[in-house]
Amino acid sequence: MLVNLLTTVALARLAARTRKPSYYYLLALTVSDIVTQVVIVFVGFLLQGAVLAREVPRAVVRTANILEFAANHASVWIAVLLTVDRYSALCHPLHHRAASSPGRTRRAIVAVLGAALLTGIPFYWWLDVWRDADPPSMMDEALKWAHCLIVYFIPCGVFLVTNSAIICRLRRRSQSGLRPRVGKGTAILLGVTTLFTLLWAPRIFVMLYHLYVAPVHRDWRVHLALDVANMAAMLNTAVNFSLYCFVSKTFRATIREVIHDAHLPCILGSQPEGMVVEPVLKPPGIPKGAEL
Repeated sequence: MLVNLLTTVALARLAARTRKPSYYYLLALTVSDIVTQVVIVFVGFLLQGAVLAREVPRAVVRTANILEFAANHASVWIAVLLTVDRYSALCHPLHHRAASSPGRTRRAIVAVLGAALLTGIPFYWWLDVWRDADPPSMMDEALKWAHCLIVYFIPCGVFLVTNSAIICRLRRRSQSGLRPRVGKGTAILLGVTTLFTLLWAPRIFVMLYHLYVAPVHRDWRVHLALDVANMAAMLNTAVNFSLYCFVSKTFRATIREVIHDAHLPCILGSQPEGMVVEPVLKPPGIPKGAEL
């Protein structure tokens, strides 16, 4: 959570400075991950288990389902927007420069967030996979397949097509004698989509296995597999910070700047009252007594 908050502040600064669409998409992606963590960790675990210490009303749980699935859909489809943006920038650079703007980027993000909320509403009737002793109904089967298609199969198909086109474009540049330039945005895109595909694959596999083979409450191995798969999918909401730091020197510098700005008021606030802190660096070449 704290790592994602730090990432949000850093990406907000980079988006405000550069006005690049990729930073706006990464910022929206991080905010969606934060919402997912808040809903799952605080509403699902802490509120129900530690604070209330009793069964939460079904309406509250089902409303949390809407927020959870909407946040998941928003996170994934913002990554799709980032993928399409990088594909356009590399394969159709002239059109990308003419069409891209901060306003259009924000409108695309708002449209995806609205669509994610709408697609999350049907999951109000998502059944509890931990206790469904009865065979899956038609609605249960439809919701599970809708979840798998919206959050994994369709986005991964887009990732596969666009990333393959980007890699082929870079290879053609290399074969034509030009140096293939893999920018930070492209490297981050490939990393984000690859991590998502790997970390979400266990959850999708176990969910379909649970749907057609064995229920969770009857087989402890399926229960354990679903726990591990959910933890892997949850890890996807926190791992991007390490990827950004590894790939982007600019992001690392911005993180240091954010930490320094947050640390400086603490240092100044801890000074004794009346004590004046002299600046470490003084402007060179100014005579003593001269006014600035």
